[in-house]
Amino acid sequence: MIESVNSKLKDIATLTHYVHVTGVLKNEFVEFDFSIGDPNLYVELVLPFLQFKSFCKKYNVEELTLEQEKALALDKLKWRYGNFK
Repeated sequence: MIESVNSKLKDIATLTHYVHVTGVLKNEFVEFDFSIGDPNLYVELVLPFLQFKSFCKKYNVEELTLEQEKALALDKLKWRYGNFK
């Protein structure tokens, strides 16, 4: 069982880690979405600027491209309002 968990953790480490900055609070904190492997599945986080920089370095993150941001926004609209054509 433990070997299985360790194997899965190693698999996760090989996936791309993404951040999408969504805002700044009080000129002190960065609001961002963090995802592993799939930008559509993310957690919303808030960190002070210096900790955000360290977080990004530690996890070797990539910022979403403009195309990925557009696709993510479209996906959010589909979830909120359903498919539209």
